[in-house]
Amino acid sequence: MNTRTVIIILTWCLLFSCGQSIQDTGIEKGMIKVAIYYPNEDGKSFDMDYYSTKHMPMAQSLFGEELVAMSIDKGLTGSTADLPAKYTAIGYFYFKDIPTFQNAMGTHSEKLRADVPNYTDIKPVIQVSEVQTFE
Repeated sequence: MNTRTVIIILTWCLLFSCGQSIQDTGIEKGMIKVAIYYPNEDGKSFDMDYYSTKHMPMAQSLFGEELVAMSIDKGLTGSTADLPAKYTAIGYFYFKDIPTFQNAMGTHSEKLRADVPNYTDIKPVIQVSEVQTFE
């Protein structure tokens, strides 16, 4: 399978959830999505194995039932296969509403921030959004 085919398949899966409807994830319109972007910068490192097997499970455990869903993107390429990905990784957390998000982060943010040097020296960019759905 060539790189272009892989990109098309990954894009299809992202757009159409590879057979899983948004309802199956528990994600609903109006929920809060916290996206943590790790820019792909020269000379910086990112340990995807640590992030996916240690950091994100720790976050899931700390947030407990307040966390509706979470996912990770691993950057592969930019808009074409010959361009680098803009982000090395993106982590997503979904919460019911702003107060739930604020409570979860307020309680656990110090512990999560303290773990960041274990997997990266990249300064993350964080965006909080309201989930919109389409039919």
